Amino acid sequence: MKTYFITVDPDIALYAEQCGVTTIFVDMETRGKAERQGHLDTHKAAHTLGDVERLASCLSRAELMVRINPPWEGTAGEVTAAVAAGAERLMLPMFTTQTEVALFKRACGPTPVALLVETAAAMARLPAILPLLGREDRIHFGLNDLSIDMKLAFLFEVLAGRLLDGPAAICRAAGVSFGIGGVGRIGHGDLPADCILGEHIRLGSDWVILSRAFHRGAASLAALRESIDLQREIQALLQKAIDWQTAAPEAHEANQAVLADRVAAITRKEVAANE
Repeated sequence: MKTYFITVDPDIALYAEQCGVTTIFVDMETRGKAERQGHLDTHKAAHTLGDVERLASCLSRAELMVRINPPWEGTAGEVTAAVAAGAERLMLPMFTTQTEVALFKRACGPTPVALLVETAAAMARLPAILPLLGREDRIHFGLNDLSIDMKLAFLFEVLAGRLLDGPAAICRAAGVSFGIGGVGRIGHGDLPADCILGEHIRLGSDWVILSRAFHRGAASLAALRESIDLQREIQALLQKAIDWQTAAPEAHEANQAVLADRVAAITRKEVAANE
C-alpha cells in the first residue's frame, strides 16, 4: 500500500518522507470546492505555487503531486505553472468526460497524472477514459465528492454498497493502478481503519490518502512530533495492509459484511440527525 500525505510545510514533508510516505500531496484546488464540500470537515486549504517550489527543493525520495482545479479554460496554464514549480505528478479533480481527460493529458505532456474519479459520470465512463492513460498514470476514487454526487449520507456508503467493485475490476483489467479515498489510524474511528484497508486489498487498491488523523492539523514539525508517532502509525497501517493481502477470500467477504453493517448504522444516525 502506497500513501499520500497532504502538507506544504517543508519540515513536515521531509519528516513524512523519512517515515515512509510515498507521495507529498499539494492541494491547489479552489474552484467550486467550498460550494460542494462546505458542509463537510474536509481539506479546503488553498496551497500555492510557492508552496510547490519550496517542497520541490527539499524532497529527495517522495513524489510531489499537485491537485489543480477541475477542468476549465485555464487548465493548461495551471498545468504549465505547476510543472515549472516542480510538480512531478498532476491530479485532475471533478472531470466528467473523455474530452476533458484528453485535453488534460495533452497539457501534461510527459508528466504523469492521477485522475480523481469523484462523479458518477466519470465512473461510468472509465472504460473510455482508461485507454488515454500511460503506464505511469493512475486513478483515485474520491469518496467525499462521489458520495455527494450520488446523494449519499456517508462517504463510505460507496464501499458498503460495493459500488466500486465494477470500476476496480475495470482498472485491474486495464493494468491501471488505483487508490481509494482516505484512511485514519489503525485502531481508531467509528469505522475502523483496518476494516477500510481490508476493502482496499479486496478491491486491489494500491493507494490511500492519510487523513488528518496522521497529523492532527499540526502547524509545525515540533507540534506533529508531540501529538503523534507518525512513523509508528504508518508502519502499523502498512503492516495491516500486508496482513490483509495474505487473508483468505472468506475473510475479505466477512470484512465487507462487517463494514456494510457499521456503515449502515452510521448512515442511520446521519439521516436521523438531518431529518
